[in-house]
Amino acid sequence: MSGSSTPGSPRRSRRGATLTLVFGAVVAAGASSGGWPALGGSAPGTHAVPAAVSDDAAAAAEAGELRAAIERDDPAAAEELVSRSGDRWAAFYTAREYEGLRRSLDGRYVGVGLWVRRTADGGVEVCRVQPGGPAAGGGVRVGDRLRAVDGTRTGGLSVTEVVALLRGEAGSRVELELRRGERAREVTLERAVLATEEVSVERMGGRVTRIRIASFTKGVGGQVREALEGAGAARGAAGGGGVVLDLRGNSGGLVAEAVSVASAFLDGGLVATYDVRGSQRVLDADEGGDTATPLVVLVDGGTMSAAELLAGALQDRGRAVLVGSRTFGKGSVQMPSTLSDGSVVEQTVGHYRTPSGRSVDGAGVVPDLKVPAAAEPAAADAKAVTVLSGLGGRP
Repeated sequence: MSGSSTPGSPRRSRRGATLTLVFGAVVAAGASSGGWPALGGSAPGTHAVPAAVSDDAAAAAEAGELRAAIERDDPAAAEELVSRSGDRWAAFYTAREYEGLRRSLDGRYVGVGLWVRRTADGGVEVCRVQPGGPAAGGGVRVGDRLRAVDGTRTGGLSVTEVVALLRGEAGSRVELELRRGERAREVTLERAVLATEEVSVERMGGRVTRIRIASFTKGVGGQVREALEGAGAARGAAGGGGVVLDLRGNSGGLVAEAVSVASAFLDGGLVATYDVRGSQRVLDADEGGDTATPLVVLVDGGTMSAAELLAGALQDRGRAVLVGSRTFGKGSVQMPSTLSDGSVVEQTVGHYRTPSGRSVDGAGVVPDLKVPAAAEPAAADAKAVTVLSGLGGRP
C-alpha cells in the first residue's frame, strides 16, 4: 500500500479506502502507489470514518436532503449533509482537492515517495521507496519502521490513517520518526509532485512473471499489455511458466483501465454489469486478448473496487485462479456532481456485479485457493507458483 500523499482531505471517503467508481470520463469504484489513488480512495487515499448507518427511512430522507442541496447549488449545506447522508461512500471535495485527485489519475501525485505496510507485530514498516523521490533523498530505506508522522504515533493506526498523515501540499514539509534496528532518527522531507509507478514487473523464477498493479491510473492497461508480451517472450517456444497478476493492496482507480487489463487476458465478452439509478449497463472486454498464458491472480483484503471487478471477471470467466484472502467488498458506484464554486459531491448511485451475477458489495470476492490474511506475502507467492505448475505452466 502506498504511503505517499496528496493534497487536501475530502470530508468523506475511504481508501485504503477507495478510488471512486466513476463511469464515463472520470473514475471507477475504488490506492495509488505512492500517492493518493484518486477519486474516492492505496494505500494512499483518504481515510474517514463513515457516518453511522441509520435506518432505511432516515437514510433515504437524508440522501434526499443531500440531493436537494446539490440541486439548489448550496456547497455549505452539501458538505454538512454528506457526513450524515447514510451513504458510506459519499464524499465532499473542494475544487482544489478534487483537482488533486484527478491529477493522480493521470499518473501524478503529491507525496514523499514511500509505501508502508502493517507488520505482524502491529508496527508500520516502509515496504517500498520510489527512486529519486524525497524519501529516497532523505535516506529512507525499505524495512525502516515508521514510528511517527509530524509527532503523531503510528501505533494503533491503520495503514490508511498513516497515509492520511503523510498527505499534504507540494512544497510542504513532513517530519518522520524512523527506526532502523536499534537506531532511531528523525527526517524532514518536502512533499513533491511525483510520477506514479502503478505497474511493476519482475521474474519469480524460471519463466514465471509477476505483474503487479498498484492502482488503475491512466495508461495502466497499455503497460500491462506490454508486460504480458514480455512475459510471452520469456516463456519462449518451450512454453511453461505463466503470469501472476498481483492485485494485493490495489484499491481501484479508472474503471476503463481495469476493463483494458481484463481485455488483455480475454477474447471479448462480459467483464461486469452495473446499474446507475436503476438503469442497467454492461462493461465488455475487447477481442483478441491472450487467453493461453496460464494466469493466477493474487488478492487480499486491500483489493478493492475496480480491482475486485477485474478479479471477479477473470474468475467468473474461468480465465484465472484466484489465490489469497477475501477482497474488501466495495462494489458500489459513485457519480460526481459539480457545484458552481468548483466543489464536488459524490453519491452512491448503483452497484456492479461480476459476469455470473455476483454482487461484490459487502461480500468481496472469495479466492479459489485461500491463504490466511495473516500469512506472509511470500506464502501466497509460493502458492501462486505451485498453481501455475498445475495449470501446465511449469516454472
